Amino acid sequence: VEGKVFRKVRGGFMVDIGMEAFLPASLVDVKPTRNLDQFLGLTSRFTIVKINHKRKNVVVSRKDYLDQERTHARQNKLQHLNVGDVLHGRVKNVTDFGAFIDLGEIDGLLHITDMSWGRLSHPSEMVKIGDELDVMVIAIDRENEKISLGLKQKSKDPWGTVENKYAIGNQVLGKVVNILPYGAFVELEPGIEGLVHISELSWTKRITHPSEVLSLGEKVEAVVLNLDSEGK
Repeated sequence: VEGKVFRKVRGGFMVDIGMEAFLPASLVDVKPTRNLDQFLGLTSRFTIVKINHKRKNVVVSRKDYLDQERTHARQNKLQHLNVGDVLHGRVKNVTDFGAFIDLGEIDGLLHITDMSWGRLSHPSEMVKIGDELDVMVIAIDRENEKISLGLKQKSKDPWGTVENKYAIGNQVLGKVVNILPYGAFVELEPGIEGLVHISELSWTKRITHPSEVLSLGEKVEAVVLNLDSEGK
């Protein structure tokens, strides 16, 4: 029903809906608010939550109405979304595994693995709360109302052209991005890493750990020995 908040009373407001109805303070808005006076004189829609015929009392809720409207808007947006759509959103929260993006009527998850073709140790390296960005819809779960989003999908997978750039025998320049007991990973470009096995580090030195000859962030020249595009 439509009505107008016209008087403040103990515990809430009286609303004119053609007759007087009680609006509890807890049902005024979807989020708690301290300044209740701002709702005096407000014309809005309300949901009837209780009718007592004996006492001729009606209780209404603006919160329930707003929740219903939000649910309808969310379901409507979900129905019209397609994988591949690019949407504008705002970063709402950042966690260890990704970032939640506010898309208006619904939130979507931008997982850390879908942020960049390159290596990321934490989502905060790319995004922070409040950032506005365009993201691509990469998966939709309409039943559970979940949307998966991607940033890297807006550009081509660098592995698609890797065979044209890095033929076996080619000399390449890269940066050491990870060191493990069995070898070092060298980034040739964002998203393209190669492994220099410990046995390929030196012809002459006996090396027990790659860190003896390489350090993180170091620029190195190497030769492509093997290329597996499918296995990346």
